[in-house]
Amino acid sequence: MLIDKTKDSYDVIVVGGGHAGVEAACAASAMGMSTLLLCLNFAMVSNMPCNPSIGGSAKGIVVREIDALGGIMGKMADMKGSLLQMKVLNTSKGPGVRCLRAQEDKRGYPRNVQNYLLTIPGLDILEAECTGILTEQGHASGISLSDGRHIFSKAVVLSTGTHMESVILRGHVVKEEGPDGERASHGLSSSLRSLGISLLRLKTGTPPRLDPATIDYSGMEIELGTPGRHAFSYDTTEFMDVKDMVSCHLCYTNERTHQIIRDHLQESAMYGGVVKGVGPRYCPSIEDKIVRFKDKPRHQLFLEPESLEFESIYLQGFSTSMPERVQEEMVHSLKGLEKARFLKYAYAIEYDAVDPLQLDHTLMVRSVPGLYVCGQIACTSGYEEAAALGLMAGINASLRIKGEESLVLKREEAYIGIMIDDLVTKGTKEPYRLLSSRSEFRLLTRSDNADERLIEHGRRVGLLSLERYQRLKKRLERIEEGKALLRSRHIGNDARVRDYLTGLGFPQPNGADSLEDVLRRQKVTYAGLADALGDLPYLDAEEQFKLETDVKYEGYIKAQIRLANIRKEMEGLTLPDDLDYLRMDGLSLESREKLDRLRPKTLGEASRIQNVHPSDIDVLSFYVRHKKNG
Repeated sequence: MLIDKTKDSYDVIVVGGGHAGVEAACAASAMGMSTLLLCLNFAMVSNMPCNPSIGGSAKGIVVREIDALGGIMGKMADMKGSLLQMKVLNTSKGPGVRCLRAQEDKRGYPRNVQNYLLTIPGLDILEAECTGILTEQGHASGISLSDGRHIFSKAVVLSTGTHMESVILRGHVVKEEGPDGERASHGLSSSLRSLGISLLRLKTGTPPRLDPATIDYSGMEIELGTPGRHAFSYDTTEFMDVKDMVSCHLCYTNERTHQIIRDHLQESAMYGGVVKGVGPRYCPSIEDKIVRFKDKPRHQLFLEPESLEFESIYLQGFSTSMPERVQEEMVHSLKGLEKARFLKYAYAIEYDAVDPLQLDHTLMVRSVPGLYVCGQIACTSGYEEAAALGLMAGINASLRIKGEESLVLKREEAYIGIMIDDLVTKGTKEPYRLLSSRSEFRLLTRSDNADERLIEHGRRVGLLSLERYQRLKKRLERIEEGKALLRSRHIGNDARVRDYLTGLGFPQPNGADSLEDVLRRQKVTYAGLADALGDLPYLDAEEQFKLETDVKYEGYIKAQIRLANIRKEMEGLTLPDDLDYLRMDGLSLESREKLDRLRPKTLGEASRIQNVHPSDIDVLSFYVRHKKNG
C-alpha cells in the first residue's frame, strides 16, 4: 500500500525501490514481517536505467535461483506486458552454462512489479528520502528521513542502488543527479561513515538511446528469439510465441569510430580526469574497449528495442562518458546509424557504495548488527545480482528477527552463494559481475536444476507455499522415475530401439545395454527414444533436458560432487571466534591482518580470502585440529 503517514515502527525497513529493494521487501512481507519500503519515487520502482533486459550468461541462472527460492523477478520478467523477446544462450557450450536472456519492456516490467507490490499484505510503501541510520547500543534501530522524522525497526536493509551522492558525467560536465534523471540521495553516506562503515566510490554507465525511424537496418544482422516454451519461472504457463517477439540487430564499430574516440579521448570523463570512481571491468565503456583492446579492428554492438509503448533503441555495447557532440560523431560513424537521431545521450554515473568486506555471509554489516546491505550499494552490477542479494538480505533480516537459523547458500548450491562468498571474502574494488567462470561447480549449478537445488531452502524460510513446493517436488519425481525406468529397461531384441540407433549411424547395439546406456550416446535423446518406443513417461522439454543432462554427464557431475564434499570438510572445520590471528605464529603478516579484520567462520571461508595463502591455511588447520584434540 502506498502511504503518506507511516507507523512508528516496523519489523523491517527497506531503503531503496530498485530490484534489490523490491525482492527484500517482498521476502520480508511474505515471511510475516511488518515491512516498510522507502523509495524516492514510486513510479521509478524496479526501473531499468540501463539495458531493459533480464538474464544472460550466469545471470539467467541467478534469476531461476531467485524463482526457486520464492523471489519474484522471474515471474515478473515472464509476464505479459514485460516480455519482448526470450533467447536461450550458450546452447553449443554445454548444459553448465546454458541460460536464458529476456529483452524486457522498459515501461511494462516496472509497471507489473509496482502493481504486484500494491497487492502485498503487510507492506507499506513511502516516498521519502533516508538520510541516516539510527542505532541503539550499536544495533540498527531504524532510519531518519530528510524531513526530520524517525522511523524505528528491528532491521534495516539498504538497497540504494547508484543514488548515494551520485553525479552524472558527460565529458567534463558534472551534474548532481541519479540514474535515468532521478534525484541523487544525500546524507546517508555521512551517516554510514559516522558508524565506522567504509565506503568506495564506483562508476558505471549507459549507452545512448536512438530513434529507430532514423536507423537503416538493411546492412545489419538480425537477432531473433528462440522458439519453444522458455521461461524463468517454474510457475509460468503462458509462453510468448517466437513470431510475437521483437527483433534485435547486430552491427559493429569500425576504424573510423575508433579514430574518433582516440582523437577525443581526453574529452571523456573517464580519461579526462573527471571520473574518480572505479568502473566495471566486464562491462567497460566503448572508449575503454578501444584503449584496452588496441588490436581489435571492431567491437560488436546490439540494437535493442526498449518498449512497445514508445520508440527507442538501446545501443548495447556503446556506453560512453564523451561530450554530447562527440557522441553524435561516434554514433554517426557506424554503418546504418549515419543519420540516427539521439533521444538520450549516454552518460557515466559515480556513486558511493559500501565495501562488502564489512559484511558477513548473511549480508549484515558485522559492526552494526541488524543493518543489511544489498544490490549495487554492495558493489554489484546488474539487475539480477541486485535482486538476488536483495532476496537474501530480506530473508536473513527476517530470520534474525524470528530467532531462526540464517540462510547461507554454499558455492556448490547456487551462483547466489558464489557471489556472496566472493564479495564478503575477496571483496572488490569495482562493480562485481557474475560470470559462469566464477563457478567451480558449473554442472551442479545449472539453469535446469535450480528447483532441485533450492526449493528445500525456499520452503524452510517460508517463501514457497506448500502447494508450489509439492508441485515442484512432483516435477523432480517425474524425472527420477524416468531415469529409473531407463536404468531398469534393457534393449534386448527390441527392433524399435535398434532401428532408432542404426538410423542415427550407430552399429547394432548390445542387447544387454540399458536404455540409460543408450541415452549416454551422442545424438540420442529422450524424445527420440520416446518416439521409437511409444510408451515412455511424458516429460516436457525442460524435464527431458534435465534428465538427459543428469544421464549424459553423470561421471562429470559425480566428480564435481566429490570436489564439493572435500570443500565441505573444510567448511565443517569451525574457527573459534576468539582466535588471536595477530599473534599466531606461522601466519604471514598480510594474512594476519586480513583474518583479524574479516573473522572467517570456517577454514573454507578463510581459504577463499584474498592473499591468505595455502601455507596460512595449513597453519590454521593444524592449530584448530590440535586445539580440538586437546
